[in-house]
Amino acid sequence: MSAPVRPTPSTAMDLFRGLWPYLRADRVRFGIALCLTPLVAGLGLVQPLLLKRALDEHIVAGRGEGLWIVAGAFLTVVALSFVLEAAYTLLLATAAENSILRLREALFRHTLGLSQRFFERQPTGQLMTRATSDIDALNEALTAGSISILLDVLVMGGTLVAMFALDVRLTLLLLCIGLPLAALIEFFRRRMRVLFGRVRDALAALNAFLAERLAGIEVLQLYGQEERTIARMRALDTTHRDANVENNYYDASLYAIIDGLASVCIALMLAYGAARVGATGADAVSVGLVVAFVDYVDRLFRPLREFSGKVTFLQRAVAALDKIFWLLGVTERITPGDADLVHASGRLSLQDVRFRYRPDGPWVLDGISLEVQPGEVVAVVGRTGSGKSTLVRLLARVHDGYAGSITLDGVELSRIAPARIRRVIGSVRQEVQLFSDTLRFNVTLGDTGLDPARVDEAIALSNAAAIAARHADGLEHRVRDRGANLSAGEAQILALARTLARDPAIVVLDEATASVDPVTEQLLQQAIERVFTRKTCLVIAHRLSTVVHADRIVVMDAGRVVEQGTHAELLARDGAYASLFREGFGTPPEEAGRQAR
Repeated sequence: MSAPVRPTPSTAMDLFRGLWPYLRADRVRFGIALCLTPLVAGLGLVQPLLLKRALDEHIVAGRGEGLWIVAGAFLTVVALSFVLEAAYTLLLATAAENSILRLREALFRHTLGLSQRFFERQPTGQLMTRATSDIDALNEALTAGSISILLDVLVMGGTLVAMFALDVRLTLLLLCIGLPLAALIEFFRRRMRVLFGRVRDALAALNAFLAERLAGIEVLQLYGQEERTIARMRALDTTHRDANVENNYYDASLYAIIDGLASVCIALMLAYGAARVGATGADAVSVGLVVAFVDYVDRLFRPLREFSGKVTFLQRAVAALDKIFWLLGVTERITPGDADLVHASGRLSLQDVRFRYRPDGPWVLDGISLEVQPGEVVAVVGRTGSGKSTLVRLLARVHDGYAGSITLDGVELSRIAPARIRRVIGSVRQEVQLFSDTLRFNVTLGDTGLDPARVDEAIALSNAAAIAARHADGLEHRVRDRGANLSAGEAQILALARTLARDPAIVVLDEATASVDPVTEQLLQQAIERVFTRKTCLVIAHRLSTVVHADRIVVMDAGRVVEQGTHAELLARDGAYASLFREGFGTPPEEAGRQAR
């Protein structure tokens, strides 16, 4: 189910109304639970009446005849109440869990469809909070709050009706505290919603900090930043704790107030009733009536006691829903595209391409024009910040919104579905993401649609087979978290195999040989040279060993193409490319000339 894109709702009713698309599939379960609600409430209200009858008509009167009938009716009502309440709880819990599953999947699907520009601004920990603890808070509300509050309302309403039917004056006495109690509950409800918003924000900030620091724990340890990191974590955790403590204060206060008022009500009722026990006429109060009223007062205040907890669940859910629907309302998506490429040859054309990351930001690409022919190997070089990696991101369609024209086999890139582009243009990045699974999984990513023969060919072509041969279990060797048991070069080789397994028409190598250990560099370089003979390649490189094998070298500076030519031509021109060599790019020009010859 795709997540509906909507503006962030502002009221609690809007928020819960926004849930309906996810609840709809289980509307039958919710409906049956709703229908069982008045039955469960009604059976609970019958019990004090049966108890009053047993006391007044049989026990106090000393008549045993018929007592067993009343006792049997009481037990029957209790049994039916148990069965119906169990069915109600099971239906509600099942429907709620199913709805939460759909919402979580929709949220995850929607998040995966957002552009890279959004993820560059949004901390991962905050997104994790949306998909985990915020969803869990909503689950609590659906299972322990929502419809059960309707049951509480029915129980309280029915209890008041029964109490009025038994004794109007006694009931009015108890209602004297009703209006102050209602005002207190409303005050606490409003305050707790604000506090839960603070708790969610503080938790998201804490999660984001922990996720970032744990990912960079090696750097923190190498530079001795453990204590400063702990101090920062303590400050964030203190903010989260303080928000929780204040919220718990209001929660506990509401519960204590309701519990105390319940005791006051029972005391008032007993005092009033005791003064009228044994009286005659309209002032008469029976023992059964007093016992029934005690039971009803307990049934009246029991939902109110639980209401403080349910207010907690609901306010937590409202705060969580506000964050969830904010994420669902984000519209920074890659446009889906309506064109397809059945057979891509790998002809790439860029005409006056301009791009910036923010509408008011500087142009990162400023009028790029470039042609790449099928089978050609083009190397793109330039100083840091010249726009090389941005160019790669545009080709992979992780960013949209460029000006000018980028065509793949004559079709505008913005019209092609991103999933199709990423099959046609395969990228190998400098920073490789590996998953805690087998070597084979990190090549296939669990895609059962891949041709096994092509996967095996990609593993051999990339020299990933040599990596697997170093382990007794071969391709089934398990990679640790973030590839901790592999070198940077081995990770690059797996990334190359991952790309080749999908048989792309164009292979983009984005600094693929950077930061590679010497032991693995030769294997990776051999694999890249094989790829050069089979695929159209665009190489973002800063090593001579990669550049000299390119058919053409494109030099970028400040978002523009300033030179194009072969390695030897550009050295002989003594321009921007030669300047890069003199500043430390690759090897000295004389050695570069020998390699080029």
